[in-house]
Amino acid sequence: METKRAHTIRNLAGKNALPIIEVFFEFNHLKALYRQGWLRHGIPKEQCETVAEHSLGVALLALFLADAQFPELDKGRLILMGLLHDFGEIYAGDIIPGKMSLADKHVLERESVERVFSKLAKGKDYLAVWEEFEEGKTPEARLMKEIDRLEMGLQASVYEQDHVGDDLSAFFDSTDQALTTPQLREILAALRKLRRGI
Repeated sequence: METKRAHTIRNLAGKNALPIIEVFFEFNHLKALYRQGWLRHGIPKEQCETVAEHSLGVALLALFLADAQFPELDKGRLILMGLLHDFGEIYAGDIIPGKMSLADKHVLERESVERVFSKLAKGKDYLAVWEEFEEGKTPEARLMKEIDRLEMGLQASVYEQDHVGDDLSAFFDSTDQALTTPQLREILAALRKLRRGI
């Protein structure tokens, strides 16, 4: 797993830190953890998105899309999902699809979120939000799964427009397969036009 630096929680070993400090050091790892799929497709490390940058993008998209297109959904819940959905990668890492079974990936990520959230007073609530996203059964979770993929397609477009990396068609294809919501598919169609220079 390629990162900018070693996991910062190591610096608290043997120290008596408040739980909120421990959690900050833990989620700080997401600021250093590169999105591994981009590296595999030739994005240089100095330009590669981190997991924390992705999570911020997802949360902001959730905010903007909820306000503009989905006022019936719980915007706060969407934003919370966007912020927390990748906390499983703090200890599991950014596992590329196909490297292990989805069940094994889920187990590793669940262990990670339990380890982090157990330190917080509202930890069970945060775990419930993470589980809701993972299960994908509520309208908010289903939309968030699609927003998560849409952010990837948007980031692929940023890289292409900046002329960074190899052919990123696989990311657009993956986004295309994941999107069923018409409003999100319209955004993807606009991204495809950008690819063709329209």
